[in-house]
Amino acid sequence: MNLKIRLCFLLVCTLMACKSNKDTHEHGADAHTHNTVSENSLEDYFAAYSLEDNEFGTKTIVTITKNERIMVTNSLPNHSTGAFPNKGNPNTISKQNKTYNFPLRPKYIGKPQRVRETGIALNGIKFEPGTGEVVVCETGENYRVEAIQDLIDLGLDFNHAHVQPTGAYHYHGTPTAVINDFDGGEDLVHIGFAHDGFPMYYSKSNAYKPSYKLIDGIREGEDCTYTRPGISVTIDDNDHHDGTFNADYEFIEGSGDLDECNGITIDGKYRYLVTKDFPYVSRCLMGEFESEERSGPPPAGQDQGPGRGQTDARQLVALMDVDKDGKISLQEAKGPLKEIFSSIDANKDGLLSIEELEKEVTREKRPN
Repeated sequence: MNLKIRLCFLLVCTLMACKSNKDTHEHGADAHTHNTVSENSLEDYFAAYSLEDNEFGTKTIVTITKNERIMVTNSLPNHSTGAFPNKGNPNTISKQNKTYNFPLRPKYIGKPQRVRETGIALNGIKFEPGTGEVVVCETGENYRVEAIQDLIDLGLDFNHAHVQPTGAYHYHGTPTAVINDFDGGEDLVHIGFAHDGFPMYYSKSNAYKPSYKLIDGIREGEDCTYTRPGISVTIDDNDHHDGTFNADYEFIEGSGDLDECNGITIDGKYRYLVTKDFPYVSRCLMGEFESEERSGPPPAGQDQGPGRGQTDARQLVALMDVDKDGKISLQEAKGPLKEIFSSIDANKDGLLSIEELEKEVTREKRPN
């Protein structure tokens, strides 16, 4: 893996600061107002609808044109959440004022396309299953941390959700309150739309199994640590693939009911399933979609904590600068950065400054 890619993995792990807090905000259910074409039908939310909740401040309006489903939303959840901010998550849920356009007639391609943001729930809250948290090993390995795991507390509430620095509340897994709110009595609950236009469902009976399995054997890497401001966690060397990291799983076609994107065709109609087991929410899409900004891992400032908006070099210093002198010493450097330390240290003072790191990052980003 080249330096540019490794630096990207190293940089993102510093920025999210979320801690679990199980407190909830209690509000009466009578504050919900759903205006749809028909009542108590699984097809309600395929038509135009408005969803407003005076108690939570939710306002989501969906209109239908000849070719598109257009959702205008303030992205405020219409349900109880965990307490934000909290000790590990300084972020407060706030309005986002988003407009989403979904194809009214999705086109199935059958070729998985990686995405960061899978789709949007019916209440206007986005599904973003991955994280920006990374464990870095001295031997060069980098492991992307899963949101739903037991080793590192990332502050998910009972809806498997938390808050980004922008104030955006978002789901990493099964959105408990959404499932309850939109349950029409059938096993399959319609809970949202993916960005390619295909609907997203949840099976109450867990009838459809994903086709991902934990990899057998021991995970590689030595002297691995997870670090963010004020927190450092040492990862056991040679541990088994236990689901802590995205790389602990592999897709085995036919081992479950769902395809690589957690999708399935039922009664001739393709759809995605949000599941209790990995990948929880699809990490790819099988249909046509336009926005390139939704692809790839979370960029700086997305699903991450304080420090967003910094340059790559500043983020790297924030990650490794243990003594907080604004520079990285050879002892503080980790992984591939340690290997090329001397080549970046232009003035040979034994420290990497932000300016020296910026020059290296700029050089790596130039086309070959």
